Amino acid sequence: MRLPRLTIAAGGLGLAAWVVRAGRPVPDAIGGRATGARAARMQASPEWSDGRFHNQQLRFEPSSRTLSGSVKELIAGRQERHPVGDVPLVRGPLAVQDAGTHVTWLGHSTVLVQVDGSVLLLDPVWSDRCSPSQHVGPRRLHPVPVALGDLPPVDVVVISHDHYDHLDMDSVRELASIRRETRFVVPLGVGAHLEKWGVAADRIDELDWHEETSVVGVRLVATPAQHFSGRGLSRDGTLWSSWVIEGESGRVFYSGDTGYFVGFAEIGERYGPFDVSLVQVGAYDDGWPTIHMTPEHGVEAHLDVRAGVMVPVHWGTFNLAFHAWSEPVERVIVEAERRGATVVVPRPGERVDVAALPEGHTYWWRSVT
Repeated sequence: MRLPRLTIAAGGLGLAAWVVRAGRPVPDAIGGRATGARAARMQASPEWSDGRFHNQQLRFEPSSRTLSGSVKELIAGRQERHPVGDVPLVRGPLAVQDAGTHVTWLGHSTVLVQVDGSVLLLDPVWSDRCSPSQHVGPRRLHPVPVALGDLPPVDVVVISHDHYDHLDMDSVRELASIRRETRFVVPLGVGAHLEKWGVAADRIDELDWHEETSVVGVRLVATPAQHFSGRGLSRDGTLWSSWVIEGESGRVFYSGDTGYFVGFAEIGERYGPFDVSLVQVGAYDDGWPTIHMTPEHGVEAHLDVRAGVMVPVHWGTFNLAFHAWSEPVERVIVEAERRGATVVVPRPGERVDVAALPEGHTYWWRSVT
């Protein structure tokens, strides 16, 4: 049966309207472009050449997967990439911890770090999708366990790089408006995105590798990582970093997104030991070994930086790779036991007191696997 022309036209107009709505926020979400003094500082960086940033010690290798191979894996792959039930969360406001070192994994790479009473928020992503549009793109596999307004007053927001699953426009805008004292510490070039979204330049510290700043008594050092950047069609126009977070009595290492490389041992030698490491262990694949670590490499990186306890991050929240959703943490536990490393796997929203670790694993993820 042929549809009436009016019906077809109405459907076409509806689709066009949806496309317009979906695409409206994209230009803002893509972010800003460095100019003037910011661009000159980026170009003076040892990591900058030929118009972009580069990794120092390991040549970036693009994915070996073909487009057809990726599509085939998406359609025919048998991995269970989603939980089969509701992921157990720890909900409710998070209290201020006046002493010690505490970390609260809120999903993916978003972590609330409290060191000696100071509050830092790493790679905050509260949006439903990690995408320039909230109509398309990878969607959350579980809600954020804590509303932005229920966080303790955030002193510092730390960003590892500008990919959408780490730098979320809506979250940045809300955090900037909630508390005027909140500062943003980011790698070179990322400040241009923040300024476009309304964050004043005097609230932003923009660092090259091995540069540092101090905010509310916490020393923050941008350290190397093996990754890339980009929010639009161009790549590597901003820097990517791992981070050293050092308070008076506590020290935390955050890997950001990275492939495994010899830089971790150098970071451990120069800045370690650490009380806790927050290490990327998910979204890996044989096709991109130089930009995301496998779980086994994550454990090795944790040992390289000389950290006491490892909390795995960058898994379980967004479907970004071809492995089963809980595979990263299962492999981490096996490798940690083999290497004698201490690993804690909290539920999203569950606070970990580094001085009073829980005994054993609860294996909470297995109830929804």
